[in-house]
Amino acid sequence: MAAADRDALEMAGLRFQVGICEEALRADPEDTEALRFLAHAYTRMGRLDDGLTADRRLAALCPADPRVRYNLACSCSLTGRAEEALAVLQEAIGLGFDDLALLRKDTDLDPLRADPRFRALEVELEKKKGA
Repeated sequence: MAAADRDALEMAGLRFQVGICEEALRADPEDTEALRFLAHAYTRMGRLDDGLTADRRLAALCPADPRVRYNLACSCSLTGRAEEALAVLQEAIGLGFDDLALLRKDTDLDPLRADPRFRALEVELEKKKGA
């Protein structure tokens, strides 16, 4: 299968997933699983502002979930909201996010890497992990 065909197939699958999730959220606006899938699908489709909106809704529903905060930081980073991304990433670490390997390789955070505050967060996480 050609790359263009795979991309078209992936987009069709993402559009289908978005439709299912949006319908689930009409039935239950607090369906956190649907919001998780929706935020991811929107982002994969390049609908970054929609992904950010979904991640913000999810963070409001799950305020103590470090992974939700981490994903919100990624959405903020991808939409050019560096200040907010760094603040939310700090919150995620404070809530217990400890996946140092993900922090180091996640391309969603690339826009933040040149900021010394990002390196400070990485060092903070290294210390917590004893790495």
